[in-house]
Amino acid sequence: MMKKHAVKLMICDEEYTVRSELDPEYTRQVAAYVDQAIRRVLHAGPMVESHKAAILAALAITDELFESRK
Repeated sequence: MMKKHAVKLMICDEEYTVRSELDPEYTRQVAAYVDQAIRRVLHAGPMVESHKAAILAALAITDELFESRK
């Protein structure tokens, strides 16, 4: 069993601690990608609610995943 690392992350100015077996730097890179995706949604329009921006960002990221699988 691999050791889990506790990694502190900032996403949209909120701090999260994630426990993962993944390399901490990789986890930070993933979090940065998510942060950028959410910020793109927030800057694209007058949306105020960050949870809605997170859902739209998740849809965009999932679309990227599906397209890369084609």
